[in-house]
Amino acid sequence: MSSIFTKIINGEIPCYKIAEDENHLAFLDAMPLVKGHTLVVPKREVDLIFDLESEEFKNLWCFAQKVAHKVGAAIPCIRVGIAVVGIEVPHAHIHLVPLNSMQDLNFGNERLKLTPEEYKEVQDKIVNQ
Repeated sequence: MSSIFTKIINGEIPCYKIAEDENHLAFLDAMPLVKGHTLVVPKREVDLIFDLESEEFKNLWCFAQKVAHKVGAAIPCIRVGIAVVGIEVPHAHIHLVPLNSMQDLNFGNERLKLTPEEYKEVQDKIVNQ
């Protein structure tokens, strides 16, 4: 059974795409901690990030770095934080979270409920960096 991220990659579930290349996809988190919270995933479905082949692992982080620069330039923040949790979805992924305080990266926080217009506005800001 495919993960929700594989369904997003295959276009079966819509997303607010931020960046894509042959092997990776970045899109806005559907339940963000803060505006600009972005997920970066390898297109090949692998449950645990440390189970990626070494080259895939390095390439995923290089792709995430490019996306993080765009997020940081588009969303007012002190820095872009990263987290690899991997419990909620069995598909390796990196969270990129614009930070203005340590609490912004607390996954126990209530998630934002953005309108489609708000998602589109954030997407446009990041994509156009």
